[in-house]
Amino acid sequence: MDSKDKFEFSSSPSLEELRQMQGKFCSDRKWEQFHTPRNLLLALVGEVGEVSELFQWKSEDCRDGLPDWSEEEKTHLGEELSDVLIYLVRLADKCKVDLPTAVLRKLAINNNKYPVEKARGSSKKYTEYVNGNEDLNQHTKSSSPDTNGSL
Repeated sequence: MDSKDKFEFSSSPSLEELRQMQGKFCSDRKWEQFHTPRNLLLALVGEVGEVSELFQWKSEDCRDGLPDWSEEEKTHLGEELSDVLIYLVRLADKCKVDLPTAVLRKLAINNNKYPVEKARGSSKKYTEYVNGNEDLNQHTKSSSPDTNGSL
């Protein structure tokens, strides 16, 4: 990849800083009463719909960086993605889910579910891999024994 094409997020603010800023924003407006997990989830879904709307009727060939999009369209996308993140962080806050820790855990799970040697270049779900489904599915099984007494 060419260095001019390299993309990185800024290092600040952190998710914790965003959580605190959003908490203050809502507290200052006395909006906590409206921010139930259900309401936040529905707002989040609505915002994801708004992101989807921006991609509707665009070419299937959306490349990295969206070179065919105008600066105005990219700015609008950034605003809608920000709304999604704001609601996601607020929902996690209200549900007391430590997002950075949860993401690291989920990445580790996905690393096991999609080993490089089986997943590289494939869009298959982990349950479709041949030879090794048993190993890949171990973490998803219930800890209670099945009818023959094995886990």
